[in-house]
Amino acid sequence: RIIRIATDDNFWSMGDTGPCGPCSEIFYDHGDHIEGGPPGSPDEDGDRFVEIWNLVFMQYDQRGEGDRIDLPKPSIDTGMGLERVAAVMQGVHDNYDIDLFKTLIAESGSLTGTITTGDNQASHRVIADHLRASSFLVADGVLPSNEGRGYVLRRIMRRAMRHAHLLGAQDPLMHRMVGSLTGEMGNAFPELIRAKPLIEETLLREETNFRQTLANGLKLLDAEIAEMDDGDILPGATAFKLYDTFGFPYDLTEDALRAQSLGVDREGFDAAMAEQKAAARAAWKGSGDQASDAVWFDIAEREGSTEFTGYTSEEGEGVVVALVKDGKEIKTAERGDVITLLTNQTPFYGESGGQMGDAGRVSGADGFAADVSDTRKPLGRLHAHQIEITAGSLSLGDMVHLAVDADRRTQLRANHSATHLLHKALRHHLGDHVTQKGSLVAPDRLRFDFSHVSALTEPEVQAVEADVNAQIRGNSPVVTRLMSPDDAVAAGALALFGEKYGDEVRVLSMGQEADMDYSVELCGGTHVQALGDIGLMAIVSESAVASGVRRIEALTGEAARLWLTDRDNKLKAIATALKASPEEAVDRVAVLMDERKKLERELTEAKKALALAGDGGGAKAAETETVGDVAFSGQVIQGLNPKELRGLIDQAKKQLSSGVSALVAVNDGRATVAVGVTDDLTERFSAVDLVQAGVAAVGGKGGGGRLDMAQGGGPDGAKGNEAIAAIKTALAG
Repeated sequence: RIIRIATDDNFWSMGDTGPCGPCSEIFYDHGDHIEGGPPGSPDEDGDRFVEIWNLVFMQYDQRGEGDRIDLPKPSIDTGMGLERVAAVMQGVHDNYDIDLFKTLIAESGSLTGTITTGDNQASHRVIADHLRASSFLVADGVLPSNEGRGYVLRRIMRRAMRHAHLLGAQDPLMHRMVGSLTGEMGNAFPELIRAKPLIEETLLREETNFRQTLANGLKLLDAEIAEMDDGDILPGATAFKLYDTFGFPYDLTEDALRAQSLGVDREGFDAAMAEQKAAARAAWKGSGDQASDAVWFDIAEREGSTEFTGYTSEEGEGVVVALVKDGKEIKTAERGDVITLLTNQTPFYGESGGQMGDAGRVSGADGFAADVSDTRKPLGRLHAHQIEITAGSLSLGDMVHLAVDADRRTQLRANHSATHLLHKALRHHLGDHVTQKGSLVAPDRLRFDFSHVSALTEPEVQAVEADVNAQIRGNSPVVTRLMSPDDAVAAGALALFGEKYGDEVRVLSMGQEADMDYSVELCGGTHVQALGDIGLMAIVSESAVASGVRRIEALTGEAARLWLTDRDNKLKAIATALKASPEEAVDRVAVLMDERKKLERELTEAKKALALAGDGGGAKAAETETVGDVAFSGQVIQGLNPKELRGLIDQAKKQLSSGVSALVAVNDGRATVAVGVTDDLTERFSAVDLVQAGVAAVGGKGGGGRLDMAQGGGPDGAKGNEAIAAIKTALAG
């Protein structure tokens, strides 16, 4: 049926301004057993008629209120609700009754032991919907964080996790549902299956951490709710404290309050957020780069993108199209000037994709010469050379010769190609969930960050390194092909999430494995012609960068050889000192370590024995005296490890049977004071009070422990005897 309704009721716009136009909306009638009327009728808000498709006749440009003009190129913008159509095709009325959601909701009910209807229905639906969204984000390389897209993911996860809490889930829930999701959608979206281990680990870690956050935040929220009546508004400052201190997203707080007919002061929350941002801006000094952004836009609009010729050549000619100094364009530059040079084309690679920019020389007519220290890539399409003019002068329109530092470029190429091999080797040994999270390709080293939840074992590191070097020894050529992004991915190329690709991309294939390319990736950087040009790769370190992100640092070529040689020389030096061969050095060190531990134990026992009998260096064995009506023994011991005090105090208490013992250990000029009180006297005297008196005498503060044993310290070890005296005074009362 076709219904015509008033234009202002059937009109789409992107906002107060911009493209807009009337709609041709398609509704589906789910039957007269459901309340509601057709669009435009008084009962249109019912659920019987559901919009499944919308075609907007985009023909106007809204300039402002009452100001609307025709678009120069009208069009039709069409959008279909896939899940709404699925509901129609499957004969159900609700999106959450389609096959995908029914499976996930049933799994949620089974794992929580709760029914999925009634008051629980909304929670189960949130869990199913947000599990799906979170899983796809993680599969695409997004990990939870406190900013950007990572924060969006964290908010989605935490909202679902709060609903799991409302359902009474005692243990982390969402990671156990990933199997059901991949079972439903894995065939259509194989990236879910590939990333399943990472998705499960990420959800488990996030939910485990959030449970403590939730507990702390709910304490504050419950306390505030207890003081509120129906319809009250939670102060924005409190909502912001929940967000800033406890990690509660605003919508999580809003959800919790809505269930109890309470609201949140959004304006107050926004004001607190703005105040924090203003303070952060005031504290941030800035790099100064933002001040010059406008000039790059002006140049790009006027001159277009720089043509990069460096894939096939390290030298070339170019015309000067812009000179920039201190964020402003200039027309000429002289000897000694440090400026930014832009040409219409260049063999210099601008820093991007983790690869550092090229350095080299620029020369021209009339003796002009300049050193290029770096090349950057403003706006992602201009190659900006950072130069210092060493001779002559330079003006707009001049023709110049550009020559890349060939040795530096060679090292950059080797390190960049090695990162591709490293990426593939990590995926081979750790799993296809490994994706690049960042990299640095410098002339002297490479750094590669990747998604993985745990530290690599030494055998894993060795296996990855061995794989890369096997490919290097194979010396297969690096093949470059230009393809569309879709064709490249279809051909098996690994696209990095978050990278922007144009209509045509470079696909780098390198290495061989079982008659297939070892590594295939989309990349705009510079690379070796054959893998043997890398020479060698040595992994120097493996470490954590952030939650779920690891980092490998490595060297290639001559740098790797020198590092291995230096390490071998150090081993030989150790072997010489041990009077052993390098092969025997490890066993010899192990023997020495065992001997050292044995001597340390013997020395500790000897010091303890000397402490009890007198140390022979001016100190006497502790003698028992009576202070008030209590037996007391006190002693200052030089060079005793403070860790031994507890055992000595226990021995002294046994010797006293009833009384108080005090010991002061002096090490490196500092004093550690310990006091012990036998059990029969703890109702009269506190070891904590007595030790605090001694600590104060050696210049310290505090001291703590139990009634029968306490310890503290101070910086003035020369006053050990004063500490004993202070303890006796406190004991005498």
